[in-house]
Amino acid sequence: MSEDRYTPMVYRIAFASLQGMGVDLARKLLDVVGSERQFFDMSEKALRELTRGRSKIYRDDYRAGCLERAVREESFVREHGIAATYFTDASYPHRLLEAPDAPAMIYTLGKCDLESAHVISVVGTRHATQYGVRFCESLIGDLAQRVQDLVVVSGLAYGIDIAAHRAALKHGVPTVAVLPRGLNRIYPAMHRNDAVAIAKQGGMLLTDYTSQDEVQKSNFLARNRIVAALSDCTVVVESAGAGGALVTASLAMSYSRDVMAVPGRCGDEFSAGCNKLIATNKAALITGADDLMAAMRWESAGMAPQQLDLFPELTREEQAVVDVIRDRGEIHLNAIADVLHQPVYKLMSVLVELDCKKVISTLPGCRYTLI
Repeated sequence: MSEDRYTPMVYRIAFASLQGMGVDLARKLLDVVGSERQFFDMSEKALRELTRGRSKIYRDDYRAGCLERAVREESFVREHGIAATYFTDASYPHRLLEAPDAPAMIYTLGKCDLESAHVISVVGTRHATQYGVRFCESLIGDLAQRVQDLVVVSGLAYGIDIAAHRAALKHGVPTVAVLPRGLNRIYPAMHRNDAVAIAKQGGMLLTDYTSQDEVQKSNFLARNRIVAALSDCTVVVESAGAGGALVTASLAMSYSRDVMAVPGRCGDEFSAGCNKLIATNKAALITGADDLMAAMRWESAGMAPQQLDLFPELTREEQAVVDVIRDRGEIHLNAIADVLHQPVYKLMSVLVELDCKKVISTLPGCRYTLI
């Protein structure tokens, strides 16, 4: 079936594009057939007898089509300076390789080091509130000053995803955008300038789809496995009771990754998912960089000097909490709730806002003090 004009890269691209192909299946097939080229050289009958398989991937016409598309894809990646990294390559990210459903091939644009010592994914609703956007800014800004060799991963989607990418760009942190389609077109188109900035400023655009793959709804959930697997921990900032962010959190847990969630007010639609993750002990509660660093046991590289707002504008609820902490010096969350006669869940969002505004400092054991 195949001819000498096919390069090893063409065979790899074609093999990786087979329906249902992932690292686990690729290893099993190669153990049986020997090499990618042999898979395409063998007849359909011989393949089926050898593997005892019934899938359409063994059909002669199907494999011929994969090779034809792979020839075009090789030209595309070479022309546009895209790196096609196969799962047997030394440069394939080791974190991703740990996931049983990792793609056999990834396509990347940019020079981000996916083996960085500290990698977090930040995900959440497409309908982010100002509360969620400010949290992304605060968390990534603080980590940028305190953690060396940091990378932020997300999906370039509307809402929390793009807020995380933009915060990373603002603070000089390399960021990886995992896309649900090939690199021939950025989705959503509104974020094209952000994608260009990511690739140019030490980050990376990454996908497991070729430029010829059709965009399907399933792509958007499938890319979440890469977001989760590339990272040491996944932070869910805002999420409704169901959605892609919760899928990413579930995948992260299945890969033995840490999961953290930002608490929100009871009754807020886009805090319901986070609150449920925390309530069911599927995610650790996070109110800022201190919580993440403590949970991950990351050592601080030291805080760079920064100009603080000496007189941040506070709401009436925030000022009441500040007054209590000022009177007590250092106080437990439950004690604040007792003094103000407020339930803990309502106070959590106020405390997060105060932490973001650099008014209070969160201490271990749910204790707080003024900065």
